[in-house]
Amino acid sequence: MENQILDNIIIASITPYFLEKKFVWFEENLQEILQSIKTQSFFQDNVIFLEARKNYNVYEILRKLDEMGYEKVFTVSDPGEFSQKGGIIEIFPINTQNAIRLDFLGNTIETIELLDAKIDDEEKSKKLLTKKLTSQKLFSDLKNVKPGDYVVHLDHGVGKFIGIEKVKIENEKTGEKTEDEYYVLEYAQNDRLFVPMGLERKLSRYVGFADPAVSRLASAIWQHTKRKIKEGVEALAKELLALYAEKETVTRLPYVMDEALESQLTQTFLYQETPDQLQAMEDIKKDLSLPKPMDRIVCGDVGFGKTEIAMRSALLAVANNYQVAIICPTTILARQHFENFKERFRKLPIKIGVLSRLQAKSDQQKTVREIKEGKMDIIIGTHRILSGDLEFKKLQLLIIDDEQRFGVKQKEKLRKKNPALDLLSLSATPIPRTIYLALSSFKNISLMQTPPQGRSAINTHILPYNKLKIKEAIKAELARNGQVYFLHNRVETIEKTRIGLKKLIPHATIGAIHGRMDEKQIIKIMDDFKHKKIHILVATTIIENGIDLPSVNTIIIEDASRLGLAQAYQIRGRVGRSHINSFAYLFYPKRLTPIARERLKALGEAKELGAGYQIALRDMEIRGAGNILGREQSGSINKIGLNLYCQMLAEAVEKLR
Repeated sequence: MENQILDNIIIASITPYFLEKKFVWFEENLQEILQSIKTQSFFQDNVIFLEARKNYNVYEILRKLDEMGYEKVFTVSDPGEFSQKGGIIEIFPINTQNAIRLDFLGNTIETIELLDAKIDDEEKSKKLLTKKLTSQKLFSDLKNVKPGDYVVHLDHGVGKFIGIEKVKIENEKTGEKTEDEYYVLEYAQNDRLFVPMGLERKLSRYVGFADPAVSRLASAIWQHTKRKIKEGVEALAKELLALYAEKETVTRLPYVMDEALESQLTQTFLYQETPDQLQAMEDIKKDLSLPKPMDRIVCGDVGFGKTEIAMRSALLAVANNYQVAIICPTTILARQHFENFKERFRKLPIKIGVLSRLQAKSDQQKTVREIKEGKMDIIIGTHRILSGDLEFKKLQLLIIDDEQRFGVKQKEKLRKKNPALDLLSLSATPIPRTIYLALSSFKNISLMQTPPQGRSAINTHILPYNKLKIKEAIKAELARNGQVYFLHNRVETIEKTRIGLKKLIPHATIGAIHGRMDEKQIIKIMDDFKHKKIHILVATTIIENGIDLPSVNTIIIEDASRLGLAQAYQIRGRVGRSHINSFAYLFYPKRLTPIARERLKALGEAKELGAGYQIALRDMEIRGAGNILGREQSGSINKIGLNLYCQMLAEAVEKLR
């Protein structure tokens, strides 16, 4: 049977507005759309109307498809794709059931032909495209990209970012000149690509484990590479879905939202929610309203409001007559959360308990009994919550704070007892495995990258070790009535360091804490520091988690080369928790290993607020693929970058689901 020949075709851009419309809407409203193209800028920018036997600039059509979000591929198979071979352009519009072929003779469209490639399920197709839009937004974060970095363009491949340039462009119809900004990418043999600002979704930062190969712009190598990797990715998606099949089939009753109770809690929040906080809550509510258990990670910098998300999520579960468990990596953090939750839930009929080794045996036994009887609604604790003697009556939501501090077995322990358990993980710098699963759509991710009002970036100084500089930094902080963290990560010599600092700053009160101390002693010293009885706290990495003290605005890390990248970033975030200008001094010894040098360089570059997610990706890059992704995948990742690889995998998974 011959393909159908058309007189004209409308091609809609990949935007949420058009993705909500059914195919029939475009047919029924054809005249209104054509009228809108003449008068409304939205339709002028987001719709192409083509007629057979009319003249068009081929280059202009290709450029417009690119701007409308269509992806250039070798062979068109899915909505949102286009290809070009000589005078033939094939396009799969998002607003038609079939792909189409434009056959050009010079600049004239000879024929518009319907192709065999078609979609069977319009609803699923639109859902896939909406998900693709979301994932592109997630992957195209170009914060802190600098000249010399590798960047991946969806249609043209890996290039070197040169910078941002202003270019004057003349409008062919009006003759008017406008100046626009472009990202400039360099390819092999000095080929250059200019990408308009606003088309970031076509770009992603290259994250790989080796320097990528860069080819010429006009070559078909990139389209061939993408097609080959896509085939491998589809096979991997099948394997991963088989592994996750059990989780995919588990169901539970959808949550019912209690707006009155929720309103009572939100009214006691002292700050203005950031747009990212509100979006994260919307994501969580959507997850909980479905019959499938939630598995979401909220990734946001230290002090960006993840605890508030935990509180509101816990309330949703309690309102549905469920119990909530919150696991923290340290007793200090568990205690701080307990105090914060108790204060915020004070006027609500909700019982909150804490469980840690700090409590007397009799108190622990009482709490364990109340949990078993269902009298305890929210329980906050350390690994103690995973103990065998603890039985929940109706546990449904597990919140893991600082998920990077817990192993896979620990995370899955409670889930084995209840496969339908809802899981909410919080992290400033998620571990590579979590990132990979999130990017590949096996976990859902909410990014919180907007800083709270009044927060400013930490002034970071990376310097060779210098006692005089340490003295100056401490004196400057104490002079403004502030306090100082001094990180010395060796238990054996921490007291010697405290005495050394006392000689340097004789008038200051100096305390010291480390993980081998008695926990009651740690709590006593932390309370003294909190109430400003101590000016300088010398500590190991025990301060990494959750100590929120707005008066501490200088941190000195004695030897930053000994810390992992994500860990150093997390510790630096212990300061700058208020509107006061904050300082971080990261010292290093004379001799540095290449990896330590890379880590310090990455920390220095991550000066903007909200860079935790990028730090986690950079950490993954520096550490190498290891067994996170498997050796078979690392070769493909090096060719197209981790971001695009995960985007392809996410799409393949969604198609197969």
